[in-house]
Amino acid sequence: MSDSLPALLTLSYLRDSYDSGLLSPRKLIDALIARIESEPESERIWISRFSHEILDRFAAELERTGSKGKPLFGVPFAIKDNIDLDGLPTTAACPDFVYEPSDSATVVEKLIAAGAIPIGKTNLDQFATGLVGTRSPYGIPENAVVPGYIPGGSSSGSAISLARGQVAFSLGTDTAGSGRVPAALNGLVGLKPSCGRLSTRGVVPACRTLDCVSIFANRSADAEAVLAVAEGYDSSDPYSRAGFPEDAAFTESFRFGVPRDEDLEWFGDDLGPGLFEESILRAESLGGIPVSVSLAPFLEAARLLYEGPWVSERYLAVEDLITSSPEALHPVTREIISGGSAPKAIEAFRAIYQLAELKRRADEVWDRVDCILTPTVARAYTIEELAEDPIQLNSNMGYYTNFMNLLDYCALAVPSGKFGSGVPFGITAFAPAGRDRWLLNWGKRFETGEITTCCPADWIEIAVCGAHLEGLPLNFQLTDRAAIKVRQTRTAPYYQGFVIPEVDGLPPRPGLIRSDSKGGSIEVEVWALSPSGFGEFVSQIPSPLGIGKLELEDGREVSGFICETLAVEGAEEFTELGGWRAWVRNSHTKAQRHEGV
Repeated sequence: MSDSLPALLTLSYLRDSYDSGLLSPRKLIDALIARIESEPESERIWISRFSHEILDRFAAELERTGSKGKPLFGVPFAIKDNIDLDGLPTTAACPDFVYEPSDSATVVEKLIAAGAIPIGKTNLDQFATGLVGTRSPYGIPENAVVPGYIPGGSSSGSAISLARGQVAFSLGTDTAGSGRVPAALNGLVGLKPSCGRLSTRGVVPACRTLDCVSIFANRSADAEAVLAVAEGYDSSDPYSRAGFPEDAAFTESFRFGVPRDEDLEWFGDDLGPGLFEESILRAESLGGIPVSVSLAPFLEAARLLYEGPWVSERYLAVEDLITSSPEALHPVTREIISGGSAPKAIEAFRAIYQLAELKRRADEVWDRVDCILTPTVARAYTIEELAEDPIQLNSNMGYYTNFMNLLDYCALAVPSGKFGSGVPFGITAFAPAGRDRWLLNWGKRFETGEITTCCPADWIEIAVCGAHLEGLPLNFQLTDRAAIKVRQTRTAPYYQGFVIPEVDGLPPRPGLIRSDSKGGSIEVEVWALSPSGFGEFVSQIPSPLGIGKLELEDGREVSGFICETLAVEGAEEFTELGGWRAWVRNSHTKAQRHEGV
């Protein structure tokens, strides 16, 4: 079963697999355990995991109670080991700090209640202090894409477990960039929610006034689904916030800030500027209007995080341990946190006043733009490079991330190319607190590369892949019902395309079959119809075709043509051609050759 799982797990894949009977939660657990145990790196990714027996009980209970009311039914996830999970110790990557929690963190409780399966606790930079992923006595996990490079931190294990296909999403924390830097370096989506949107009860604090729980996912749509379950006011968390404004509607055209050239820093990487420029052009092609902005107040605020009194919050979180057993801390972690014992109250107030002034200046930009785009990290370092200068290179990693929580913004990191080394490159879009879903909608658009056409809210989207495509013989069945073409895209890479032969006067038609092991990505067009138009259209579909749920390459699901398996036995397959138009062209060429044209 393990070999039949896709390399990366998405929520839509799991949902479809459960609905079709291809998978059950217990079968999935068996496959994932085999995958984890076959991966030598796993011992440095995970600090502790539930036994096969316990996970089997989780899965069996889900099978007994069913998926109703469980939006994350059977979805496996990883938890950074500074977040409490009942049944496993919390270490914060420090063996002398370990304790057994009496219950799970609020966020974890919500996810389990929604049907998600907690696999275990993942490695991290000790006490969530670092952006590199190398400051742990439990070992240094390598980058999931290019061995020898740092994975990013502090949520290193959470990111790698997802990038290795061991879970379908994971939880991290983010104070200075720990939920975005590992996402960028491992080719993932990283959501840093608005502070207070997700409860931090049951989270070992780094800087308690700035900490937030973050979400790693393979797609923005998955992060959005997890956020919907995990968010909410928690009266037991003094930093939980209620009353976030409704996220503004995402419009066809948006304005995004682009840092001035003098504000960009690449730390010697030659390809970074070009990668970022390509990302800007991509955002423009999706309806974005770039606006030059100054990062000066943002960068000045970032320096306060480690040069100001906020380091004292880190010291306060581990004061008893660092004063009684300083040798228990990682040497670099101890050096950084120890500086927090010195600042005086007068310095704290001076920094608070300075931050207020900087925020006022920084917030002026929101009158001109909907979001700001920056690189997530400027450069990818090898583990060897990091060891030679651990503090400065770590500081470099936070150049574009350290200011976010200080200024009370939300942020979304998304993949956008690769450095010359092959390590993924990513960009971050950030906006004022409360605009988390706006950013996620932006992320979904950035992932697809498509501008979507707006339709009435109650209209139904349907993906077509054959003679109903624009310009082909049956397209009139859509246009006569005032259907609107929404976008051209492709399916997820899980479908085989077959040619249903001509029969009863009907021309050859394509039939799509879901196949996770043999499938490919098929060209489709997404059209939208009114509810009545959709009903009329569907009523004309002849057997063996029918309408079911079709997964697109961005992870979204729409109605689409599916086919009975028996109908394609022995049929010609066109999966490798990538679409029906290509098959038609290929068939025409073959016919010409046969006729000697």
